[in-house]
Amino acid sequence: MRFHKTELYFFLLLALIGFAGLSSYFAWHNAIGLSIIDKNVLPILQYSYLSMVLTGLGIACGMLLIYPTIKIGVIERSHLREMTASLSQRSETLEHAAVTDPLTGLHNRRYFDDALREYLTAFARIDKPIGMIILDLDHFKAVNDTHGHDVGDEVLRVVAGCLLEFTRYHDVVARLGGEEFAVLSPNIEAKQLFNLAERIRKAVSQLRVRTSGEVYVKITISAGIAIWDGNESGEKLYQRTDKQLYAAKHQGRNRVCAA
Repeated sequence: MRFHKTELYFFLLLALIGFAGLSSYFAWHNAIGLSIIDKNVLPILQYSYLSMVLTGLGIACGMLLIYPTIKIGVIERSHLREMTASLSQRSETLEHAAVTDPLTGLHNRRYFDDALREYLTAFARIDKPIGMIILDLDHFKAVNDTHGHDVGDEVLRVVAGCLLEFTRYHDVVARLGGEEFAVLSPNIEAKQLFNLAERIRKAVSQLRVRTSGEVYVKITISAGIAIWDGNESGEKLYQRTDKQLYAAKHQGRNRVCAA
């Protein structure tokens, strides 16, 4: 049985009081054992006896009245800490869920938009570039229609894992919705951004997802990229990047187009 430190301090106090009472008892016991008691010793005996009685009463009151109150307080504080920890954990879980795509585990559109605003503000102060990639799975509707949504969901998860593998820790990778993903990559030049998008595209094109009928689904993506010009809003940057995505779609898919 473990005791709270408040309880331990209380027991220590009782021990000290008990030791004082025990000392008084030994003094009183030795004194009354004398055959002749000096009159000057009688007041000391009386005080020693009174000290023993008060010590006993103090210990009894402490154990019967004070300690239960301390115990209740310790239990209530313990429950309060547990409730606070539980609520804090639940709050963190809900906060994480609010900005996370449940299917892929990537950030969601809400997180991406917030991160874009913060990145533009921060990198404007240090005059550093920010790159954006928007990519979309080619013919994804046909995958769902032909093989079912379970296979489609697995395709999305596999692509999400590929994106995480090729991006840096400070890049923001998000699923914007449906089969559309985005990467926000700070402090990167246009050529580096294009090379990153190309590596992702080539890696995705080598992925295969097996269906229940032992058929392997091939995946390709189209991507649009753009570098922030240092002045435009996040919405304008997104629109320019999205325009390049549609250009990649119109040019035959499975390619990267740059603004």
